[in-house]
Amino acid sequence: MSAPVLIVDYDPSWPLIFEAERRSILAAVDGRIPTVIHIGSTAVPGLCAKPIVDIMAGVPGLREAEALLPPLAELGYDDVTKIDDNDEWFYCLGKAPEKPSDTIRYFHLHLVREPSDDWNRHVNFRDHLRIHPETAADYCTLKRRNAERFRDQRELYTESKTRFIREVETKALAELQEA
Repeated sequence: MSAPVLIVDYDPSWPLIFEAERRSILAAVDGRIPTVIHIGSTAVPGLCAKPIVDIMAGVPGLREAEALLPPLAELGYDDVTKIDDNDEWFYCLGKAPEKPSDTIRYFHLHLVREPSDDWNRHVNFRDHLRIHPETAADYCTLKRRNAERFRDQRELYTESKTRFIREVETKALAELQEA
């Protein structure tokens, strides 16, 4: 993706857009994915985000992930990125919706081993932001500032958030262990 980094206000239609896409994915793979969830900033009510709906699908392993590529391609997913150095995170597939807009420009479908540390990290991060609106607000501020700073440098934009994300992941894990 070479488009400039764009951060938009939260759109309450994002969960509905996700749910419709989830149903399409499940129908296309004929029950071969047991879990499909909404992750990323568009999954956190009130949080600003890039207009990209991130979807995480649980798979048992790489072989199963690879077997899903043809039916997902028929659904419009391509842009395959294989995560070579990770035995838990297999592919990121991209798809533009029928009518891209500032509300939704892309879907990213991540095929991830479930259960796994990567799976849990993303769920815990999302859930922490959902129950801590002050942390979500801080994250939004950081994203807007860094999107302005790294507008045409998507990789630097992503890297600029890493420290904050890791800190939130650590807090989320600590809270889970205390519960």
